[in-house]
Amino acid sequence: MNDMDHQIDAVHRELGEKAIPAGEAKVVRLRRGYDAPVEDVWDACTDPERLRRWFLPVTGDLRLGGRYRLEGNAHGEILRCEPPRLLKVTWIMGENAGDKDVSEVEVRLSAQADGGTLLELEHAAVVDPGFWDQFGPGAVGVGWDTTLLGLDVHLRGGAFDEAAWQQTPEAKEFLTRSSQAWGAAHTAAGASPAEVAAMVENTTNFFVPR
Repeated sequence: MNDMDHQIDAVHRELGEKAIPAGEAKVVRLRRGYDAPVEDVWDACTDPERLRRWFLPVTGDLRLGGRYRLEGNAHGEILRCEPPRLLKVTWIMGENAGDKDVSEVEVRLSAQADGGTLLELEHAAVVDPGFWDQFGPGAVGVGWDTTLLGLDVHLRGGAFDEAAWQQTPEAKEFLTRSSQAWGAAHTAAGASPAEVAAMVENTTNFFVPR
C-alpha cells in the first residue's frame, strides 16, 4: 500500500443525523488512528503554537466557555473541554451567520492498546437542502479529511502548509479520492448511487477545478 492509499483508507467515514440547538442536523463522522500517545494528540489539537503548524492560527479566550477564532475560517464557543479526551465547540462560518448557521464540532480521543490514539471527529450542521442535493457530505467531509492528513504529517514530525500543498499533483489526487470516498459513505448510508455520482462530481470539481 502506498502512502496515498494509506491516507485515504486510514479514515472511516459515516453519515448520520441528530438534533442540535440550530435544528435537525446532518452529521459527518470520521475515525482515524494515529501512532502517537493520546496526550500528544490532544496537545497538537489544542496548543495554539502547534495548531498553526498543521491547521490554522487560533486566537481567543481558549478555555471552557471562552470563544476562539481560526484565522480565515471558523469561530465559535468552547462548549466542552475535558483533557485529554474531549473537545466540543460551536463552528460558525462568516460574521453575519444566523442561528441555523451555528454548527457543532466534537473531537474525541481514546488511547489504544498499542500506545496509539483513536481520533473521532463529528461535525453536525443544519444544511440547506439545495446545497446538500448539489454537493452531499463531501462539501465538508473533504475538508476534514485534509485536516486529519495535516495532523498525521505533524505528528510524524513534518510540516503541513495546506496552501502550498493544494498546488501539488498529490493534493489533487487526494482531494479527488476523498470526494469519492465520501460518495461511497453516502451510498452506504442509503443514498441513490446516481444522485451520489452527481454530488461527487460537483464536489470534486469544486475542490479540484478543471
